Amino acid sequence: MPVPLTVETVRDAPKVLLHDHLDGGLRPASVVELADAIGYSGLPSRDPDELAKWFLGAAHSGSLVRYLETFGHTVAVMQTADALVRVAAECAEDLAADGVVYAEVRFAPELHVEGGLGLDAVVEAVLEGFRQGSAVAAAAGRRIRVGCLLTAMRHAARSREIAELAVRYRDVGVVGFDIAGAEKGFPPTRHLDAFEYVRQQNAHVTIHAGEAFGLPSIWEAIQWCGAHRLGHGVRIMDDITLDEHGEPRLGRLAAYVRDTRIPLEMCPTSNVHTGAASSIVDHPIGLLARLGFRVTVNTDNRLMSGCSTTSELLTLAQAFDYGWDDLRWFTINAMKSAFCHFDYRLDLINDVIKPGYAALKA
Repeated sequence: MPVPLTVETVRDAPKVLLHDHLDGGLRPASVVELADAIGYSGLPSRDPDELAKWFLGAAHSGSLVRYLETFGHTVAVMQTADALVRVAAECAEDLAADGVVYAEVRFAPELHVEGGLGLDAVVEAVLEGFRQGSAVAAAAGRRIRVGCLLTAMRHAARSREIAELAVRYRDVGVVGFDIAGAEKGFPPTRHLDAFEYVRQQNAHVTIHAGEAFGLPSIWEAIQWCGAHRLGHGVRIMDDITLDEHGEPRLGRLAAYVRDTRIPLEMCPTSNVHTGAASSIVDHPIGLLARLGFRVTVNTDNRLMSGCSTTSELLTLAQAFDYGWDDLRWFTINAMKSAFCHFDYRLDLINDVIKPGYAALKA
């Protein structure tokens, strides 16, 4: 008989995470301690439990702009090398404890220079933290590999600089380049120079697109900026209609995304919180998975949305009656779409993911 899907069993299953923000996944207690260390007095509460509730409540606003405002507190306490090392190390430990065997965690170096750090020092501190956290996890019997995605802010003008930074550190832990921030009014083509540089350097690109803005954002991300993956991409639903029999019909952009296997980094709980989806049961992931899009399941911001990779998968299983085969499919989709080398992806799929799910189905 298959092992039942519970919090414990799903946590033990090997999982892959492609869309997780470093500054959106801090431990509440660490936020308080880091704030005390630098004399930051802006926290809405110094009690870790109350602070966690505040982040969740503030983020669950139905507005991406309001959701992003909560990051002011986490970014404020991540302005020293020691703080960045600690946060990154705890991130790796927490993901490993949740059964994640491979993760790509993103952050914007330009947001962490207010304390005097240079961009290179910021990246090096985060990479050191991932190394330390992965070592601690391995010693506890939970192996994880963490790759780093460098994000440029779409409303700023440092994207070319961040793109060059991503290429400079690509052999020591940085696996790709991204842009993030409010979509409306800040199309990805504003950063075309950065994307062209990354592509010319044979590096990887993922772009936040189709979260709070529609098809033009997705189209530009793919056809102008060369995105290898789409961060969120839920608004691809705008290009899918139902005919008179209730059967879905794909427009040209949606068909292109599906036909070329462009991965969608979907973050269900976060999408509900920002208003990109009305509820989990109404989330586009259900139809997109049924139609065979390259769908992956992600956390986005574990602190703000009060979630984990385990909780996201379990929530989807309950909403759409998914079983182990479906969770395995999501996981293999993600590993196929990772920005690490092909041989490592193949080894992890064949040696870790498939045997892990086979044991749960036995």
